[in-house]
Amino acid sequence: MSSTDGLTEREREWGATMRGRRSAGVEVAHADSHAAVDDGFALAREAREARESESLRPGATRSSGAGNRRVEEAPDRTRTCFERDRDRILHATAFRRLAGKTQVFVFPDDHQRTRLTHALEVAQVARSVSRALGLNVPLTEAIALGHDCGHGPGGHASEDALAPFLSTGFDHAVWGADVTLSPLNLCAETLDGIRNHSWSRPAPSTPEAEVVSWADRIAYVCHDFEDAATAGIVRTEELDPVVLDRCGATRRTQLAAFIGAMIDATESTGRIGMTTDHAEALGAFRSFNYERIYLRPDSRAQAALVVDMLQGLVEYLAADATRLPARLLTDDSEEGVRRASVEWVAGMTDRYAHRAAQEWLGMPPESLPQGVD
Repeated sequence: MSSTDGLTEREREWGATMRGRRSAGVEVAHADSHAAVDDGFALAREAREARESESLRPGATRSSGAGNRRVEEAPDRTRTCFERDRDRILHATAFRRLAGKTQVFVFPDDHQRTRLTHALEVAQVARSVSRALGLNVPLTEAIALGHDCGHGPGGHASEDALAPFLSTGFDHAVWGADVTLSPLNLCAETLDGIRNHSWSRPAPSTPEAEVVSWADRIAYVCHDFEDAATAGIVRTEELDPVVLDRCGATRRTQLAAFIGAMIDATESTGRIGMTTDHAEALGAFRSFNYERIYLRPDSRAQAALVVDMLQGLVEYLAADATRLPARLLTDDSEEGVRRASVEWVAGMTDRYAHRAAQEWLGMPPESLPQGVD
């Protein structure tokens, strides 16, 4: 019996493309492929670094060889060190898990943001600013994509839940750089930008990271409001007039206004920042979100449920070290077991934590965080 017997026409057609087609000494993807470029033009990394250095403005971060990494590596043949960082983050398990982690709403519906889509939107905003200012775009992208990889399930409530178990507390920015992404052996500049992207942290060391700090706030202020408005929690006309007058009523106009204000401010002063009128609007916008979305009674009640759930999971794991994966338990002291327990729980998605709380702790579903229907 032929392996193609019983297949649909689409399945036969797809199966016939296991390889490409030979054409002029090379294999091409399509039967009618015709795209061509001059041969012998591929730029080695060193040549690309030289071009990059010439095109970047003074003060921008330059790529150099394999980069400043904790563990020395050989440089890549074609990619710069920050392009490698960006690619490593994109392929990292921690980055993929952001798809299952809360941005604002637990168990988001099909149209609400997750931590993953938030990271992608931050990268878009940061890339737009960084390119216009002549900064190092791959470094900007790497920091933006990795900036929230240290977040636990359930949003910022996870920081309140996990902090008591660690002598150093739990800050998602620091945890992301020093724990979650540590196995990737990223460049020091990338890790510094991730570690210090939050405004409550010390200023990062590169202009690219400063751009990401602003891009993070711009992105979440605009998209968190959009999600809340779609869910019927707030209405556009309730926004402060200063926001509507200076930035408009849609996410598109708001992003354009804030991005333009960053470019204008930096071009006129040389400092990474925002013009004062739009910074005032951004502050008013964030204050509105803070009061009407993040601190609304339902949000605070959900946060309390997140704290109870996550602390219960850490306590369950820490009570018996054999429950922990061996890869996490590198220190069998009491403190080491607690830290390993926090590391496992912090890496969970919302749904995994929800399921674990029911299976390990016997918590009824109604006592756990619920999504917005």
